[in-house]
Amino acid sequence: MPQLNRSIAPQIHDALDFDFNLAPINRDQLNNGIPFYWLSGGVQELVEVDWVFPAGLWQEPKAAVALACGALLKNGTASKTAHQIHEAIEFFGATLQVNTGDDFSIVSLYALTKDLPLLLPIVKEILTEAAFPEEELALYKQNSVQRLLVSLRQSDFVANQKIDALLYGEDHPYGRYSKVEKIEALNSDELRTFYKQHYQWSDVKIFLGGKVGATERELINQHFGSINVGTEPKSNLTSHDTPLVRLEKNLRITNDPNGVQAAIRIARSFPNRHHPDFPKMVILNTLFGGYFGSRLMSNIREEKGYTYGIHSTLQPRLHGGALVIQTEVGRDVLEPAIQEVYKEMELLCHEAVPQEELVLVKNYLLGSLLGDLDGPFQILQRWRMLLLNNLDEAHFYQNVATYKSISPKELQNLAQQYFQGSDFIELAVV
Repeated sequence: MPQLNRSIAPQIHDALDFDFNLAPINRDQLNNGIPFYWLSGGVQELVEVDWVFPAGLWQEPKAAVALACGALLKNGTASKTAHQIHEAIEFFGATLQVNTGDDFSIVSLYALTKDLPLLLPIVKEILTEAAFPEEELALYKQNSVQRLLVSLRQSDFVANQKIDALLYGEDHPYGRYSKVEKIEALNSDELRTFYKQHYQWSDVKIFLGGKVGATERELINQHFGSINVGTEPKSNLTSHDTPLVRLEKNLRITNDPNGVQAAIRIARSFPNRHHPDFPKMVILNTLFGGYFGSRLMSNIREEKGYTYGIHSTLQPRLHGGALVIQTEVGRDVLEPAIQEVYKEMELLCHEAVPQEELVLVKNYLLGSLLGDLDGPFQILQRWRMLLLNNLDEAHFYQNVATYKSISPKELQNLAQQYFQGSDFIELAVV
């Protein structure tokens, strides 16, 4: 074998030159009709299993219910205590997580392939017989209230709460936020009701990835394909109106009279992944404030020294979305920092992005995408995002094509449409 000449640098390839290939996912049904998606890959004997229910904030009847239900899901069943459940899972070195988001609640199991036969019955018991014991709820309420009281002293936490309320309305599922009285008012009966209505087997989707073969697929079918999916109506899909007129566009909140740090949130509503402008906006937003080399970082962090970090993010949800700029700065530079954000917006509206800068951003985005396709769990999560948003692989490839081909002129037109300062809500919390 010829020896590597380390005096010669390896050839550098732009991510723009790569062909992108999203490994296909297999689409099956269990014996009872439950949708079952799986893919096999990787060299380690590991698997990820996800059970996805429409049991997020969108479905909850009032604030705090969905999060509490998800948090207490594995804290007791008809025959097992929370300690017994956690001990059984930890015995195998496995991880069982419940992530309650805006639109879904995702129960995820990460385990060695060989341990699935013993772990799946435990998960099945949790998903079919969760009991929500009073003592577990009391402990959850106590801990949640303590954490909330501590968090409310922090300007960034308060800013995150308030900006969603301003964007959507405080009574909207995406705009509601935790309050002490809401947590303290929780009771086991309403958690059981939410669990029964929204953790329905007629609504679930199951995803399996990792070192997957016929044995593992049959285990999923054996344990979950025999469940009676019932004839219950689908979980609540009632629409929630979002206020179109914001009474407060520029809001200043004093959370700590002696505080020296200010949390800034500048936000506007923005369409979700189904809108044709979304993939283009991913590029514009990345250039603007979506990565370490962005314009906001270069100006407000590197040049002005106002902050350690500033970010702009797109927040797509099933029933809407937002674009949010966030940072924390010294109280004395609060207003200058806000003005610099608007200056960067105006610059994008009035001047075309230099080609060199655009190529850098494209390579960053496409390089990150290549990383997201490295490994079965990452690919499974990519597919899960697509399928839960009623999208397919064509959407993935269309996005890649957009990332590669978009021009400076297209970005300028986009900025003129979505970076008008008057369309943004401005919030600062000290």
